[in-house]
Amino acid sequence: MARIETLAIVGVGLIGGSLALALKESGAVGRVLGVGRSRGNLDDALRLGIIDEAVSLEQAAKADVIFVATPVAQMGAVFDSLKPHLVAHAVITDGGSTKQDVIESAKRALGESVKRFVPAHPIAGTEKTGAAAAFASLYRDRKVVVCSHDALDADAADIVTHMWKSTGAAIHAMSARDHDDVFAAVSHLPHLLAFALVDMLAAAPQADQYFKFAASGFRDFTRIAGGSPEMWRDISAANRIELRKQLAGYRSRLDDFDRWLAAGAPSDVSQIEASYARASRARNAWQRHIEHGEPMPRLAGGGQEE
Repeated sequence: MARIETLAIVGVGLIGGSLALALKESGAVGRVLGVGRSRGNLDDALRLGIIDEAVSLEQAAKADVIFVATPVAQMGAVFDSLKPHLVAHAVITDGGSTKQDVIESAKRALGESVKRFVPAHPIAGTEKTGAAAAFASLYRDRKVVVCSHDALDADAADIVTHMWKSTGAAIHAMSARDHDDVFAAVSHLPHLLAFALVDMLAAAPQADQYFKFAASGFRDFTRIAGGSPEMWRDISAANRIELRKQLAGYRSRLDDFDRWLAAGAPSDVSQIEASYARASRARNAWQRHIEHGEPMPRLAGGGQEE
C-alpha cells in the first residue's frame, strides 16, 4: 500500500508524536503537519523533527490522513472544526481510549464523511506527556485495536491498519462495546484506583509520614497516577457506565477482604491467602505471556485456573 503523503497530527504529544516518528522512521509518511493548543509544545515538535509544519485545523483538514490525539472529550469539537474543510479522500482516525462515545461524536459531527472515520486505540504509553516525550519505538510489538462502525469504508480501514502496521504494532479488531468493557477493566479502573489512593494518602493528616516511607510497592502501584489528570478525567467520564460496573466488582472483592480481616479466624485468613495465590498465578502467567509469548491459561470465573 502506498505511503501516506501528508499526515496531520491533532494533539502532538506522546501518542501523536510517537506515531509521526515511527512512520518517518519506516518511510511510511511524507510530510507531517501538527496542530496543538500550545505554541511551545509545537515548537518542541518542530525542533525534534516530529512535525514539518505547525498548522491550523482548517489546513490539517487537507491532509490525506488526520490523526486526532486529543483528550476524548475534545474530539467532537475537533471533528466539527474539520468537517467544512475536509477533502473527499481524507481519512480521519483517532487514538482515544474509549470508542463508543468517540464514534457517536464522529457520526454527529462528520455527517457523510463519517464513512472515512476509522476508530482506533494504540495500547501503549507512558506517564509522560508532550512532544518531548515522544519516541519512535513506542508502538513496536504493541497492540493497536481497530474498531468498525456501520458506515465505515473498507479502504479507509485498510489505510489506517497499514499505517499502524508500519509502526511495528500488531492489529486487533474489536467491537466498540467490547473495547470499552475490556479497557474499563484493565486500564481505566487501575488508573482510577491509583489516582484515588494517592489522593487519599495526600489528604491524610499524616501524609508527610506516609510519603516519607513509601517505597517500591507504592511506586509500582501508583506510577500511572503521574499521568494527565485532564486526559483521565475525560476517559473516566466517557466510559463511566462500563467503569462503574468494574468498580462495583472491585468494591465487592474489597468487601470480601474486609469481612475476612474482621473475622480473623483461620478459615478467613486462608481465604485471603487463596485469593492472593490465585492473583499471583494469574499475574505471573500474564507476565510470562507478554515477555516470552507463553500462552495464557484459561481462567474460570473468580480468577481460578481451570
